[in-house]
Amino acid sequence: MLDPQPPLEKPSQPWLGLSILLGPPGLWLLLLLVLPTLIIVELSLVPNIHPGEVVNPSGLDNYFRVFDGINLKVLGRSLLFASGSTLLCLLLGFPVAYWIAQMSPPRWRNLLLLGFILPLWTSSLLRTYAWITILRPTGLLNTILTSVGLPALELLNRTPAVFIGMAYSYLPYMVLILYASLEKLDRELLEASADLGANPLETFWKVTIPQTFPGIAAASLLVFISGLGDFVDPELLGGASSMTISRLIYNQFLGASRNWGFGSALSTVLIVAVSVAIALLIKYGDRESI
Repeated sequence: MLDPQPPLEKPSQPWLGLSILLGPPGLWLLLLLVLPTLIIVELSLVPNIHPGEVVNPSGLDNYFRVFDGINLKVLGRSLLFASGSTLLCLLLGFPVAYWIAQMSPPRWRNLLLLGFILPLWTSSLLRTYAWITILRPTGLLNTILTSVGLPALELLNRTPAVFIGMAYSYLPYMVLILYASLEKLDRELLEASADLGANPLETFWKVTIPQTFPGIAAASLLVFISGLGDFVDPELLGGASSMTISRLIYNQFLGASRNWGFGSALSTVLIVAVSVAIALLIKYGDRESI
C-alpha cells in the first residue's frame, strides 16, 4: 500500500508574493494619484496662493468662494451639460443598442458594433473640429438646409452645439454598455408577457427596463462622469458663454488668474463629485457590462 502523499506546505511568507504582484501598480497609484490629490487638497486650504509662494494652509475660504453666485452658475452649467448629454445619449443609444442586440442578424452584430467604435479611433479634438465645420453658419448643415429652401440655423457657439458634440463623443460608450446588457435579455420573459396580454409598451416598462436597469445605470453614470469633466466640446462648440468647471480650473492654473488655491478647491469639488458618481456606478451598475 502506497503511503499517502504529505500535504503541500503553505508558503511561509504569503505576503511576499502579494507584495511583488501589487507593489508596482500600488507605487504607481501612490505617486501619480494619491500624492497629487493630497497636494491639491493642501493647496485648496491656502487662500490666494500663487506659483512659488509658501504653502500655509489656513482655512476654507476657497471652498466658500466655489459656491459664490457666478461660480455656482458655472457648476450648474457643467451639471447641465453632463446630465443633458447623458439623457440625449440614452434616448439615442437605447433603441440602437436594442436593435443590434435583439433584432439585427447575429453575423452582422460585431460589424455594427465596430461601426460605433470607429469614431473613437480618431482624436476627440479632430471630431470636435469636424462638428465646427458642420455647424458653422457657412457649414455643411446650413448649406444643405438652404439648398432645400429651409432657413439656416445658428448653432455654433451656443448650448445646442455643446449637446450635439458631447452626445456624439459619448454615444459609443452608451451603446456598447447597453448592448452588453440587452444581449442578456431573457426572451422567454418577453414572450410570457405577450402571452399574458401585455402590449409592447407595458412589456418594455415592466420587463425590459427592470432587466436592463443595471446596464442603463452603468452607461448613464459613465457618460455623466465623462461629461462632467469635458473640456474640449464646451470650449470649442459653446464659445465664451459656455464656461464650465473644467475651463474655470484651467484659468486658475494656466490662465491669467493664477490662483492655485481656488483652482485646487474647484478640483477637489470635482474629484468629490466624480467619486460619488463612481460609488453609485459600483453600487447600481452592471459590473459585467463595464
